[in-house]
Formats: sequence, C-alpha cells, structure tokens
Amino acid sequence: MSSTPRTLRAGMVGMGMIFDETYRPFFERVHRDGLYERSFGDIDVPLTAVATRIGSRAEAYRRAAGTKVHAFTSFAGNDSVDQMLKAGVDVACVATPDDRHFEAAKAILSAGVHALIEKPSVLDLAQLDELVALAEQQGVLAKVVYHKLLDPDHKKLRTFVHDGVLQHVNNGYCSLLEPKSISGGQFAEWIKGRNPGTYVAVHYIKLIDFTFGGRLKTVMATGQRGLVGAAQGPTWDTNQLRLIYEYDDGREAAFDIHTSWVNPDNFPGYVEQEVQFRFDNGVWNGHSRRRGIECTVEGKTPFDVKITINTHYNGSFVEPWGERSQRGYGIEVLERFVREVARVEWGGPAAERSQRLQAARSLGYNDLAADRQVVAAVQALEAILAHASSGQPDGVVRVNDRAGGLALYLPGVAQPKVLYQPIV
Repeated sequence: MSSTPRTLRAGMVGMGMIFDETYRPFFERVHRDGLYERSFGDIDVPLTAVATRIGSRAEAYRRAAGTKVHAFTSFAGNDSVDQMLKAGVDVACVATPDDRHFEAAKAILSAGVHALIEKPSVLDLAQLDELVALAEQQGVLAKVVYHKLLDPDHKKLRTFVHDGVLQHVNNGYCSLLEPKSISGGQFAEWIKGRNPGTYVAVHYIKLIDFTFGGRLKTVMATGQRGLVGAAQGPTWDTNQLRLIYEYDDGREAAFDIHTSWVNPDNFPGYVEQEVQFRFDNGVWNGHSRRRGIECTVEGKTPFDVKITINTHYNGSFVEPWGERSQRGYGIEVLERFVREVARVEWGGPAAERSQRLQAARSLGYNDLAADRQVVAAVQALEAILAHASSGQPDGVVRVNDRAGGLALYLPGVAQPKVLYQPIV
C-alpha cells in the first residue's frame, strides 16, 4: 500500500443552505483528517472547484473558511458547470434547486465523472432514463442523497422489517412541515410555481419504497394555495399525497404524506416530522421532536436556538477530548458516497473494477437506477398539481396501467393522458 495518499478531486454545483449544513463540515473534516479504509488506503478529497450561478456564496465561504478547506476555484454563470468540469474533478455533487438537477447531472456524467445528486434526483422518468444510461456508458456512479435513510430511527425501522419483527405493512402516515422562512426567504425565488411535496415528501417516498418494497400502483394528490402565492396560482403552500402499493401476496397498503413550508417560524423545532406505520402485528411511531432533547434559553429560543434540537441530522459539539466537531447522518451520507467511489476506483485490482462498480450500483438505498418508483411518484404528483392549478383537479395517476407506465386520469375526460409510456 502506498504511503502517499491518493486524491479524489471533488466539485460542487450549488452552495445553498444544504451546503453549510452538510457539505461544508464534510469537506472541512476530510481536508483535516483525510479518509482511510483498508480496502483503498489513505485518500485526500479536496474541494477543488465550485460552480454556482452568481458566485457570491462561494466567495463568502472562501473568506470565512480560510485554511479549513482546500483552496478551490469558483466558477459562476450559465457555463459554470462546464468550467468546473474542465478544471478537472473526479466526483461532483449537485445541490441546486431540484428543477436544475438534470442538466448539471447530465454534464457531469457525460464527462465521465461520478455524480452525487440531492433529492429528488430528477423530476421525470425520461430524465432518469437518460442519466442512468449515461452512468452505464461512462462507467461511473450516479447516486442520490437520501440522508433520512441513515437516520438511526429509520434504520431501526428497516431492520425490524428486514428481520421480520414487523410483518406486512398495512398503511402509513408521514408528515414533514417546514417553516415560513423556507418559502418566504431562503427559497423564495425558486419555489414560484413549485410545491413542498416534491421538495420534502420525496424523503418519505424513498423510505416507503426502500423499506417495504412492493409495486407502486396509484398516486393521488391535492393541496392548498394562497399564502406563498395566489389562491388560484401554481405555487402550493401544502400538499397531501397518497401512494398505494401492491405486494407479492396481492395485498395493498396506502401511505399518506403531508408536507408544507408555511409552519410558523417560531415553532419550537426546525421542522415538524412524524411517521406512523401499521403492520399486521404492530405499530411504529416516530417523531423528530420527541426523541430526547428540549432546551429553553432566555433571549435565544425558539429563534436563534430551537427548543427541540435534532442533533441526529446535524449537530455541532465540543467533544470530551476538547475537539470541536460537526456530525450527523446528513454528513455521514456524503462520506458514504465518497467511500463507495474510492472502493470502485482503488478497492482491489484494476482488472476487477467493473465488478466493484456493479456492486456499488446494486445498493438500492442511493443508486439512481433504483429511483424509478420515487421519480414516478414525483412526476405524477407534479402532473396532478399542474392540472389542478389549471382548473382540472382530482386527477389520479395509475402506474403500469394498460394505457402506459404513468397514466393520468382526470374527471370527465374519457381518455387518460400518458405521462410516461414504458413500464415503470
């Protein structure tokens, strides 16, 4: 094994809120400590280049970070992704608003660079097909950030299902409510004509799809408008999404997922998250604000510091040995991706790379090819809401229907609208 670390040059597309919470602490820690595993040895993962539309966030971070991170090159403008790729990167992370994921990911994969894409990966199945084919052609990984699958609570749920402790899900309910500061501040420009379901329900769609398996059969959705945008406009404040899955024994399960980005900013938690799944032999309840911590500080809570703190996702700590750290499953998922890439490239003989690549692609928790039913649900949701905002509410999408892979049925319309023809 070489004593000189190998290098995996990283690129970053987009530097919004999610960068500061997860990517920043990852790159700063790996800059300081490197990354080691017996299979691939010691590697450096320098943040080499950043691509953004304006460049102001990148420059602000460069000034604030100093020597905490590798000296990176910042590219801005409409061709910033192309410039980043020309500069030379081995992996690239896409953390832009989700309606910009496809073009960036396509450019990255076309360049033969491993890609990590924030959820939802893309907004329709045709885009997914194109990216999966590109990753296959170029011999690189295309992965999606589903950090909530690494939440200890969700991992324990899947463990019980996997081991048969909880048997056959019957139905479930999930809720994730974001504060008004999301829709009115951080993402105010991006969310015009958008909905919170695509943005956050996808966490639970993936949790349901990955944990319980089955075949997505039906998608229904509705929502409310009038706070973020016009009451009859295309921008949604809240969404209620229903998914129906069918299992190998012929039984079905319905899952309701409620999302919003109009929670009061002075709510005691950063977000309100809860799930309940009902099984043949049990019930699973989970709640993000009720797992152990409550804090009140005069003059600070609930704005500067929240009363209920989710340190599992992302927390800053002074360790018992005096070191300051930032860790959590939101950061862990990024390290996991880099380890998967390093195993492909250096985890054994070069002649066996293709086997290692296929092994990494078989990981259904994050591989793009395993995202089909999730993207199908997102595409169906967006189509249902688009028709509702144009005066055709109450649509239902059937999956792998006789008419096509995704067929939208509207009340009073004899023939369905085929959103995606091939089998999902």
